[in-house]
Amino acid sequence: MMSPNDHSANNEHGCGQRLRAAREAAGLSVAEVASRLKMRSRIIEALEAEDWEAIGAPVFVRGQLRSYSRLLGLPVQPVQMASGVRPIEPTPLVPRTQTPRMQRIADQVGGRLVYIVITALIILPVWVATQSHVAGIQDTAAPLDLPADKLAANVAPSEPVSTEPTTVVASMASLPQRHAAAAAPALSLRFTGDSWVQIVAPDGHSVEEALLKAGDTRSYPASEVGRLVLGNASAVEVRSNGQVRDLAPYMRANVARFTVSSDGSLAPVSD
Repeated sequence: MMSPNDHSANNEHGCGQRLRAAREAAGLSVAEVASRLKMRSRIIEALEAEDWEAIGAPVFVRGQLRSYSRLLGLPVQPVQMASGVRPIEPTPLVPRTQTPRMQRIADQVGGRLVYIVITALIILPVWVATQSHVAGIQDTAAPLDLPADKLAANVAPSEPVSTEPTTVVASMASLPQRHAAAAAPALSLRFTGDSWVQIVAPDGHSVEEALLKAGDTRSYPASEVGRLVLGNASAVEVRSNGQVRDLAPYMRANVARFTVSSDGSLAPVSD
């Protein structure tokens, strides 16, 4: 009987045939392998049949091949190379255009000038109206040192003399204050190890699909995310509305699949 290592050394066999031969040599059934790896039996059968489309993205295929090879004692790299599935290259980072310093200063000065002009347009009409009203009162008032007969002559007979002082009140209505908009629910990801991610919007279009490295972070409005798939999910911290979410209910073979509602809550993907 040939050992698993003897099967892996035979380069004439595809990776699926190597895995099947090593499993049979170890005396294991498909169900036993699926139980040990915590995978579905159809995934084991797809690996041995090299039906990669039934498994999903290339990063998932390579991950399942790695787990299966280690269980059977086969060297991982030759099996993965024989599969023909290549690793996904990380998305290249494009530097953002930096705004020149003089332009930033000009924008700041322009913003302050607009604020000054708006303030002047609000205060100036009120000040002019107040001054005009005070000037009118001063023009109609008689000097205090005039004799009583001259004081009476200055008053028109048809106009009653008011003995009550006139009170001038200038009021400015306070400007309405803007109410701070309630913070929209947000979803953020922080990676402590390499992980392949697939993010799909509620309408089905792809938001992002890439292999992210340790130290990378991502943040999205919860309303723009419908479904997530995270490879190597144990190396991803998921926060929703500022709280760390437990991915254990959505994980299978270290791959997490879940949906995100508009309020930021998570739910498992229905099969």
